Amino acid sequence: MSTGVCLRLLQTAGSPSAASCRRWSLISGCRGMSSAGRGSMNVFNREMKRRQKNWAASLQEGNQYDYLRDEVGGRVADRVYDIARTFPLALDIGGGKSHIAEHLNKEFVERLFLTDISEKALKQTRQTEIPTHHVLADEEFLPFKENTFDLVVSSLSLHWINDLPGALRQIHQVLKPDGVFIGAMVGGETLYELRCSLQLGETEREGGFSPHVSPYTAVTDLGNLLGQAGFTMLTVDTDEVQVHYPGIIEVMTDLQGMGESNCAWNRRSMLNRDSILAAAAIYKEMYGSEDGSVPATFEILYMIGWKPHESQAKPAKRGSANVSFADLSQIGQPPNTTKS
Repeated sequence: MSTGVCLRLLQTAGSPSAASCRRWSLISGCRGMSSAGRGSMNVFNREMKRRQKNWAASLQEGNQYDYLRDEVGGRVADRVYDIARTFPLALDIGGGKSHIAEHLNKEFVERLFLTDISEKALKQTRQTEIPTHHVLADEEFLPFKENTFDLVVSSLSLHWINDLPGALRQIHQVLKPDGVFIGAMVGGETLYELRCSLQLGETEREGGFSPHVSPYTAVTDLGNLLGQAGFTMLTVDTDEVQVHYPGIIEVMTDLQGMGESNCAWNRRSMLNRDSILAAAAIYKEMYGSEDGSVPATFEILYMIGWKPHESQAKPAKRGSANVSFADLSQIGQPPNTTKS
């Protein structure tokens, strides 16, 4: 196998495996965000993230790194199809090259606004049958009026936002009453193989380690964050996508090609060569497959939340039940009869 082209096997839980040829591979860890926390954090350099995404979008063969975004975008679109209604106006936050919109049609979404922080990614948006308006905007500051959109979607961009609770509140604000938000972001178990190997390799060669993987939100916090933002009828579920690579260098190079390099303020810009070699050996030893490849696991968190409206179903008042749980045990049993 040449160093220019390598085979990655995309294996997802609950779906058939698919083989795809990619070219090389880069980085990302777990942002434990307490649901009781207030105020915004300043973890990520948003200007650095914009430059990273612009660089990735400028690659001549950049489409070969879109396999993860295309896969997750299709799964977000599937959740849109699960809702039996047509959305006159939708918003895609951090949509990049239309990874969600290319899986949708006009029967479900009549018109779409697509935003991204990268101007070069917007210029490479794929053509879809949905009339689309492109807007250069930061996910942290949505330039739209209240009660504008019937549907808001987002795929693999919210994990780079400093103030996630604030971003969710903005999404809630731009939705119309009875509007729905459907999103996907990477979770805390993402790239645990890479994170562990780098930490062990750097500790072995340098006596300590630096954070080379950016923090992610834990699934246990996501429901609370959506509720605090004002969403109701919440649905949160997780999925795993596992991709196999020849080695650690390919993992890191592909992440760079995706625009998913670490942009945390406390990141270390360079990684020692000896530490990389040690991490590569540890990666193979701890996680390697029989065919010589190594896995990289992406935990994907899916979320659905609705903006409240009087037409939505509401829980009954406490104490209003007229059936006891004890009566459930009698269901299906023949009635008692007595002989005269």
